[in-house]
Amino acid sequence: MRRLILLRHAKSDWPDGIDDHERPLAKRGRQNSPLMGTYMAKERLRPNLAIVSTARRARETWKLVRAAFKRDISQRKESRIYDASAKAILDVINTTAPDVKALLLVGHNPGLQDLALRLIGKGSPSDLSRLHRKFPTAGLVVIEFDVKRWSDVSEGLGQLERFETPKSIGGLADVE
Repeated sequence: MRRLILLRHAKSDWPDGIDDHERPLAKRGRQNSPLMGTYMAKERLRPNLAIVSTARRARETWKLVRAAFKRDISQRKESRIYDASAKAILDVINTTAPDVKALLLVGHNPGLQDLALRLIGKGSPSDLSRLHRKFPTAGLVVIEFDVKRWSDVSEGLGQLERFETPKSIGGLADVE
C-alpha cells in the first residue's frame, strides 16, 4: 500500500518586481500553512518523504507545515514539479524509492489538480466534485494505491482517501 499526499502551496503574494519563482507567501498563506500542518499531524498524515517544488512559496509552505510534526521528515527540493504538467509530476512519483510508503508533494496548480483527477479511480462523489471544481491554495489531497512500488502508480488506480482545504478544517477560505 502506498499513500500519496498532494499539498498545493499556500496563498502567495504578488510583489512588484519579483520573479514568479521567488514569490513569497501572503499573510493568509502564512496562517493556513501551520493550520494544515497541525491537521496533518493530528490525522497521522506524516510522510516518509516530502518532495517540494523549488519555488519560494512551496518551500515556505512546507517549512510551516513541517513544524507541526515532532520528528524530522526527509525532504528533497525538486525543480521538476515547479510549473509542471501532471505527467511530469507522475514521472517524479514513479521514480520514488520503494522504501517510501507515504510520499508528500508540495507543488502547484494546474499540475497537482490534473494529476489527482487522473490518478483517482474511486472516491467520495462529493469530494471528487469539489476537487473537479477547485484545488485551492493549501488544499490537501490524500490518495491511496494498492501497489508494491511507486513505479506501479498510474492513472485510475488511486482511491481518494480525503480532500481537505483550509476552509473545510476551519481555516481561512481561499477566495482567488
